[in-house]
Amino acid sequence: MMFSMARARSSKPFLRYWRSGAWHSITWGEFGRMAASCARHLRAAGVSAGDRVLICMENRPEFTIAETALMAIRAIPVPAYTTNTVDDQVYLLRDSGARAAIVSSIPLANRLVQAAEKAGGLDLLVVADGEPAASAGVARVMAWADLMQDQQSPDDIAQEADQIPPTALACLIYTSGTGGTPRGAMLPHRCMLANCAGAFEVIRPLNPRNEVYLSYLPMAHAFEHTVGQYFLPSLGTEVVYSRGVENLAADLLAARPTLLTAVPRVLEVIRARVLAQVGREKPWRRRLFQDALAIGLKRIDGKRLTLREHLLEPLLERTVRAKVRARFGGRLKIALSGGARLDPEVGRFFLALGLPIMQGYGQTEAGPVISVNKLDAIRIDTVGEVLAGVDLRLAEDGEILVRGGLVMDGYWNRPEETAQAIKDGWLHTGDIGELDRGYLRITDRKKDIIVLSGGENVSPAKIESLLMAETEIGQAVISGDGRSGLSALVVPADGFDDAAVALAVDRANKRLSATERVRKHAVVSPFTIENGLLTPSQKIRRLLVIRANAHVLAKLH
Repeated sequence: MMFSMARARSSKPFLRYWRSGAWHSITWGEFGRMAASCARHLRAAGVSAGDRVLICMENRPEFTIAETALMAIRAIPVPAYTTNTVDDQVYLLRDSGARAAIVSSIPLANRLVQAAEKAGGLDLLVVADGEPAASAGVARVMAWADLMQDQQSPDDIAQEADQIPPTALACLIYTSGTGGTPRGAMLPHRCMLANCAGAFEVIRPLNPRNEVYLSYLPMAHAFEHTVGQYFLPSLGTEVVYSRGVENLAADLLAARPTLLTAVPRVLEVIRARVLAQVGREKPWRRRLFQDALAIGLKRIDGKRLTLREHLLEPLLERTVRAKVRARFGGRLKIALSGGARLDPEVGRFFLALGLPIMQGYGQTEAGPVISVNKLDAIRIDTVGEVLAGVDLRLAEDGEILVRGGLVMDGYWNRPEETAQAIKDGWLHTGDIGELDRGYLRITDRKKDIIVLSGGENVSPAKIESLLMAETEIGQAVISGDGRSGLSALVVPADGFDDAAVALAVDRANKRLSATERVRKHAVVSPFTIENGLLTPSQKIRRLLVIRANAHVLAKLH
């Protein structure tokens, strides 16, 4: 697929990236030649069909080039997060059996060398920027430039790639998970092709060949991996690689994307910053913002506008909505939200201000996209309709079951866990949901349901979403299994103190039933990737948070 695009769109821009203080671009034709050169040199260095090769890089062209090259020679890419510790890399090397690795930088190379020494060594290590010190754990070290010295016609490698059957294993994507040991989901080519085919109907209203996509989610995350690496490129979309989440605001202004993927946490942070800024404005400006939001919500809900509201619309469009859209570059047509449950109020906030947030649902084990809202039929409290070619049903307990070409082959070297996850062709997602006129709504994770001492079942996800919708609250986790009531671990948003958090909890409680209300709460330290309480895709590891704060919860309960 990628080489076909390289032939068809040879002179068109494909990958844009920041290097040495400026933006640079790679055309489709250049990409095809680079991927073919990479494939030839990796093969010459001993990489063969079936070999697992770990790739640990930030969002940059070399990741896409390397993965395309590996797939073309039927080696198996194993994407890894750049935030992985040495022990994380040891686990991946041992579990996958990878004997080769490709990394972006000396710090990542040094971390991997330490891991290789513990895991039994590497036959090959390729480094994009710089050269690490020699190590007994690595047989051969190559520079990325060594793989780029044969940029002839890619036809020979393209012909090989064309012969790969859809059933062949394409990659191993390790689930970061919100608890437990990572497992390698075996995704065959048919899995990603099914995702691309099903998602095409969603993007059809646009002209994807003229669109610009900003890639900033980790490349090892299944959502970014399929959507940003294969689906959008298969349509001819130009991909711009962000310099990282810390530079996201600047990159949005520089790239001016028309397409974006966004995990809910990013949208929550942007909403909180917008509201905080509005709170510092003069009263008349705050009133304009409130009017823009209120009128936008009326439109979403299908309510008629008053004459005053109709007359205000042009002014609000120029002074409020245009400024909010400018934060995203000013051209955004679609923001696909996935990776975790989006609080409907956050989605409604952006829709009301003219930013089309299309929530979807998926799992690594399903390639990952299962369902998504369509641009002309957004129901923000749902994750949309299932993709074409996907069968979905609900088990008696409400668990979402999925069947189709998008389902993984299983977990790498875990036949028992595979048998538990896939039964009679149906993937058991572990998510609880409901169907409303064809639209899927996620209510909770099966394992996260809290059962109070009185026997009441409570959804922590619902309560956590309401808490984090409050401007003063950055993060929240609910606990109470086996207890008479619920407690919350709360992290304040930037600039707010404990007293402000307490008021926010009180406001959220007014929207909850007696059973769901938070009886006690404690302010705790932030959940971060560094302390292991956030996944690389910004999902809170609920069980680990509860364990890490067991002493705090004991006092609350």
